[in-house]
Amino acid sequence: MADTVSPFNPPQRTLMGPGPSDVSPRVLEALGRPTIGHLDPRFVEMMEEVKGLLQYAFMTENALTMPVSAPGSAGMETCFANLVEPGDKVIVCQNGVFGGRMRENVVRCGGEVVMVEDEWGTVVNPHKVEEALEANPDAKLLAFVHAETSTGAQSDAATLCRLAREHQCLTIVDTVTSLGGTPVKVDEWGADAVYSGTQKCLSCVPGLSPVTFSDRALEVVKNRKTPVQSWFLDLNLVLGYWGSGAQRTYHHTAPVNSLYALHEALRILQEEGLEASWARHELNHQALKAGLEAMGIGFVVKEGDRLPQLNAVTVPEGVDEAAVRKALLEGFNLEIGAGLGALAGRVWRIGLMGHASNRRNVLFCLAALETVLTGMKAPIRKGVAVDAAMAVYS
Repeated sequence: MADTVSPFNPPQRTLMGPGPSDVSPRVLEALGRPTIGHLDPRFVEMMEEVKGLLQYAFMTENALTMPVSAPGSAGMETCFANLVEPGDKVIVCQNGVFGGRMRENVVRCGGEVVMVEDEWGTVVNPHKVEEALEANPDAKLLAFVHAETSTGAQSDAATLCRLAREHQCLTIVDTVTSLGGTPVKVDEWGADAVYSGTQKCLSCVPGLSPVTFSDRALEVVKNRKTPVQSWFLDLNLVLGYWGSGAQRTYHHTAPVNSLYALHEALRILQEEGLEASWARHELNHQALKAGLEAMGIGFVVKEGDRLPQLNAVTVPEGVDEAAVRKALLEGFNLEIGAGLGALAGRVWRIGLMGHASNRRNVLFCLAALETVLTGMKAPIRKGVAVDAAMAVYS
C-alpha cells in the first residue's frame, strides 16, 4: 500500500437499480450531526420518536417496532432466529431469490421446511399456500416475500396472512422493497413478524433493518424452549435497550449517526404522507412503463402484479445486457441493476425508489437507455420513449 492514501471521493451517481437508492440531502445532512452516546437521554428521546415513526410507516400499533442495527438480511434473520426452534415446521414461499434465503434461515435454525414454489416473475399462489397449510396442520409459521426484489412481483400479503391465521400459523413477511413505496398494512393484514430495509423506498443510508412484531409473535419469543441461537439478535435481550420506558439496558453500541439519518428519512415520509408516497411511486412507474414499452421493451411481471418501485424488464434480442449497464454507468453515471438467479443475463432491474422516484430520473433513464441501445444498434423504436412518458405526466 502507498505511504499515503487519498481521500475517497465517490462519483455522483443516479441510483436506479434495486438498491441502495438515492439518499435525500436532508438525510445526508442528518448523518453528519455530532455523535452522542447511545445511552444519552437526548438520544433515547430520539429512539422513541423513531419507534413511533416506524409504527406510522408499517401502519401498526405493535409495541415492538424498532430498527435492527444491521441491514435487511439481519432483519430477516431476527425474525427467523427468534421464532423458529429446532424441529419447528415452516412453510416457505419462493418465487424469486429472497424466498430461497428464507429457506436457508429455517434450515440453519434447525427447522423443517415445506416449500411452496412459484415461477420467477409470478406472485405467490394463495391456492398453493392453502393446500400446503391444509396438508401440514402442525406448521408453526408461514414465510413469504411481499415485494420480490429479484423479479419485481408483489404478492397478496393480506390474503396470505389471512390464510395463515385461519390455520393458526404465525407469519414472517419480507417488506424490504415495499415499505414506503407501496401499501404495507401490518395491523390490517394481521402479519406477525415483518422486516424491511432503510436503503430502498425510505431513501436512507444502508445498514439498518426496521422490524415489527405482533404481541402474538412476541409471546412465542418469550416462551421459547431453547435459547435464540444468535446472541446479538435475541429479542429477549434487545428489548432491554429498545423496549418501552426511559431505563435502557446496554446491549450493543447503536449506530448513532445512522439512526439520526433514519429519523430524518421517516420524518420526510411522514411529511409527504404514506398515500402520497405510494401515489408518487405509481405515477413514475406508469411513466417509465410507457416510455419503455414505446421503445419495445417489455416487463417480466404481468400488469397488476408489478411493483411500481422495482421494474424488471426484458433485454432486447441480441443485446449484451452487462455492456449496456456499463455504458450507462460510465457515460451517464446512471446505475440500473442486473437480473439475479434464473433471470441473470435476461433482464434489467430499474428502481424508482424513494427520493429517486421522480420525473427527472424517469426521463433521464429513458433518454440514456435509448441513446446507449441506439449506439449498439439494438432493435428498439427510437425517439418515442420520452414523449410517451411525458404523455403520462401531462
